[in-house]
Amino acid sequence: MTLIAPSLLSADFMRLADEVRAVEEAGADWLHLDVMDGHFVPNLTFGPPLIAALRPLTRLPLDVHLMIEHPERSLEAYVRAGADRVTIHAESTVHVQRALAAIRALGAAAGLAVCPATPLEWLVDLRDDLDQVLVMSVNPGFGGQAFLPATWDRLRRLRGLLAGREVLTVVDGGVAQDNAADLAAAGVDVLVAGSAVFGQLDRRAAIASLRG
Repeated sequence: MTLIAPSLLSADFMRLADEVRAVEEAGADWLHLDVMDGHFVPNLTFGPPLIAALRPLTRLPLDVHLMIEHPERSLEAYVRAGADRVTIHAESTVHVQRALAAIRALGAAAGLAVCPATPLEWLVDLRDDLDQVLVMSVNPGFGGQAFLPATWDRLRRLRGLLAGREVLTVVDGGVAQDNAADLAAAGVDVLVAGSAVFGQLDRRAAIASLRG
């Protein structure tokens, strides 16, 4: 079954507690949190204090995507705040393996995100350090972008690279009702969806349609 992870970035931040409860009641599997530092990507979002405030409000796993430079400096703060799963970018630190090992040592699941132009070969020597791979199907930093067609070939190649490993494949960017079924058929385990969930009046129907 494909897991659905609504992206908090598309929620109404004036009603954040209500939004989180609504998607949990609607059947979401994870809650996806995009952390941006204004350096690795142009936008600036939130940090550990918001994650700590959300943690008591939901039983959903908090899937924290760190779009920040030098993530190794703040991994402990995010896990202590309540992150269950932490994904860093392959492009964001020199010592990628060390950072992934640190995430696991802190008790969280470790993920690696790859931007559209990042070679998937990055993953070959890191497969045993990973719990999930986040394939960016848009360039990171902004919500509401169109799904990049080259993602389909990347997913095909990724399936070969991860063969025999228990590593979840996650896709983020441009995920919607019109491509969700094809993404699941391509072997994607988790769909991160922003406006396709939070932009809909009927959240339960939106999540069900993404799940297929």
